[in-house]
Amino acid sequence: MLSQRWRPVVFSALAVCGIWLVALAGYRIARNAKMTAEKVKAYAESVDISKLSGTARTKAIRELADKLNALSLDERRKARLDRLAWSWFNQMTEEEKAEFIDATMPTGFKQMLTAFEQLPEEKRRKTIDDALRRLREARDQGTGGAGGGNQDGTNSPPVLSADLQAKVRTIGLKTFYSQSSAQTKAELAPVLEELQHVMESGRPFRDR
Repeated sequence: MLSQRWRPVVFSALAVCGIWLVALAGYRIARNAKMTAEKVKAYAESVDISKLSGTARTKAIRELADKLNALSLDERRKARLDRLAWSWFNQMTEEEKAEFIDATMPTGFKQMLTAFEQLPEEKRRKTIDDALRRLREARDQGTGGAGGGNQDGTNSPPVLSADLQAKVRTIGLKTFYSQSSAQTKAELAPVLEELQHVMESGRPFRDR
């Protein structure tokens, strides 16, 4: 039997071990519960949306949107650039596409568009260039999928087509977005999200 002297020490050691075991279990649960682009991809590939209708179809699309919204910044960027939801999106009705875009755009992005349009023209141009550059870097470094170059003379396609870039710069981002189809909004989504991060950093508002 333990002596009266050693009992507190043993009990304290057991308590510490118990705390560490609980913490380790919690960490593993949290790690397994963390949403990743790979999990979104696995879900998208596991469900054939063309075979769903009614409530089941609505629920599946909502679940895909929820999974995208649960991603971290880097994982969300990867999912956007890799177009993990594109196979579903192409099979959605126009109404479903519009709802999906609204559900998966980041909170506050409409306010971001308003603030962006209030910037001087030169700062708007630089901010868009900065967002596109960050997306290209993320893609080429593997954060956003396969690398292999950028739009400046290598094999990988641009993160935003030259035609869309021209329209965004000429018409104005807010106006162009409001007039665009759901398909075009989906193509713009990665750029809009990156643009919001650039705006939130405060860089476009410095030295105004």
